[in-house]
Amino acid sequence: MTIALIIAGGSGERMHQDIPKQFLSINDKPVIVYTLEAFEQHPEIDEIAVVCIDGWDQVLMAYARQFNITKLKTVIPGGDCGQASIRNGVYELEKSHSADDIVLIHDAIRPLVSAEIISDCIRVTKKCGNAIAVIPCAEAMLTTDDEKVSSGTYPRDGLKRTQTPQGFKLGDICDLHRRALERGITNSIASCTLMIEMGQQVHFSIGSEKNVKLTTIEDIDIFKALLSARRSEWLKN
Repeated sequence: MTIALIIAGGSGERMHQDIPKQFLSINDKPVIVYTLEAFEQHPEIDEIAVVCIDGWDQVLMAYARQFNITKLKTVIPGGDCGQASIRNGVYELEKSHSADDIVLIHDAIRPLVSAEIISDCIRVTKKCGNAIAVIPCAEAMLTTDDEKVSSGTYPRDGLKRTQTPQGFKLGDICDLHRRALERGITNSIASCTLMIEMGQQVHFSIGSEKNVKLTTIEDIDIFKALLSARRSEWLKN
């Protein structure tokens, strides 16, 4: 079985809005619904679970009914940081699923994840045991000690920009979180960084520049533009 675990536990403080960014409505549809639809429509996804910010679980279920998200089976309370929210999610899934099941951990605020990205994440996870969606680093990278000036560079060919989904065997990711807690690691940025901090290797799957993460108001503008472009005939392959 392959489960999509959507992480919607954040409050979105950097967006400076009264509503959590995953529940903001864009073109009369909440951001999280775009994300849920991507996994709902993917034939290899058997089930969806959502780690949801406190107080919004009933809103989420109402949206699932309204937009016919039939694969959503579980809603799990969020934690006090991203690592805690993911841990809550995988621990809850472990209660009713096999250790060999695949779980794709995905940000609720990456609503334009494509079927190709999901498929490749599943493929690499099955082959290698884990998969991290990545894209090349196209920009010149500068190093800095004070966030103001730079006198050094870092070769971009040795860098990858990580995205989600990030795929794992359910038993492996649960075990990783248990061992991390034993070592006092409680606030790793992402599942891939947690794996590396724990001395494990991660494998790459394909990402996309269009798989944008909605962190700022500017990202919302980009999302709207991509939605409009996606409907344009000339953009079709």
